[in-house]
Amino acid sequence: MSSQSTRGPISINTLNTIKRRGEKFAALTAYDALFANLISTSGIEVILVGDSLGMVLQGHDSTLPVTLDDMVYHMNTVRRGNQGSLIMADLPFMSYASENQSLESAAALMRCGAHMVKLEGGAWLAASTRLLFERGIPVCAHMGLTPQAINRLGGYRVQGRNPDQATAMIEEAKILQDAGASILLLECVPTNLGKEITETLDVPVIGIGAGPHTDGQIMVMHDMLGITPTSIRVPKFVKNFMPESTDGGIKGAFEAYALAVHENRFPGPEHSFK
Repeated sequence: MSSQSTRGPISINTLNTIKRRGEKFAALTAYDALFANLISTSGIEVILVGDSLGMVLQGHDSTLPVTLDDMVYHMNTVRRGNQGSLIMADLPFMSYASENQSLESAAALMRCGAHMVKLEGGAWLAASTRLLFERGIPVCAHMGLTPQAINRLGGYRVQGRNPDQATAMIEEAKILQDAGASILLLECVPTNLGKEITETLDVPVIGIGAGPHTDGQIMVMHDMLGITPTSIRVPKFVKNFMPESTDGGIKGAFEAYALAVHENRFPGPEHSFK
C-alpha cells in the first residue's frame, strides 16, 4: 500500500514513481489542522486545500466567492497538522488573471507551506504555468469540469463527450505538460478520455469523476464522509466511505478510502461516466 509510513514524506518524485510503477495514490481535501493530521496519517498521499471550502465551509453555492486571504488562512492551518502528505493549494477565482498576478498569488501560498498550486483552465494557462515552473513553483493544471468557470460551462456537466472537445482536451493537456505542469487533475470526463490522457502524459494524472485509469483519485472530504451539505447535489462520482471505516470512525473512513484507491477498487463503474 502506498503510504507515508512506507515511503517517507510525499514529494512530486514520489508521485512520479507511483505512476511509473503502475500503482495508485490517493488525495483528499482538508481545510484545518485536525483533519490534515488525520488524513496525512491514514495513507493518503496528497492533501488539497481546495477552494471547495467556499461551498462546504462557507455556505456559498459556488467556489467563486473564495478569496486569496481565505486560502492563505486555511493553508496555514493545514500545514500545522500535516504529517508528510504533499500539500496542494488552489489559486482561487481571479487570483491568476495575469502572469504577474499568478506569481504573486502562488508565492503567497507557497510561503504558507504549500508544495504545489493548482490552477483551473486549459492551454491559456501555459504562459503562467511556465513562469511558475521557472520560478520553482510546481503546478497542478485542472482541466475538464472547472468549477471556477461554472457560469461559462452552464452548470456542473461532464466535459469531453464531444469528440472534438476530447481531442482539444488531450492537446491542451500536452501543452500544459510541456509548459511545466507537474500534475494534471481531470474532473468529470468520460472514462475512456481519462484513460487516454493518463496514458498520453508523462506526469501523474489525478481524477475526480474521470474513471479508474488515472494515476490518482481525489474527493472532497465532506463527500467521502457522507456529510455533503444538503444544499449541494451529491455528484455521481462520490462514495461515502464511513460504512467501510476500519474503526467505525472518521480516521477509519480515511484509511478505507486510501486502501480502496491503492487497490484500484475505487472508483467503480457506478462512479464513472461513459
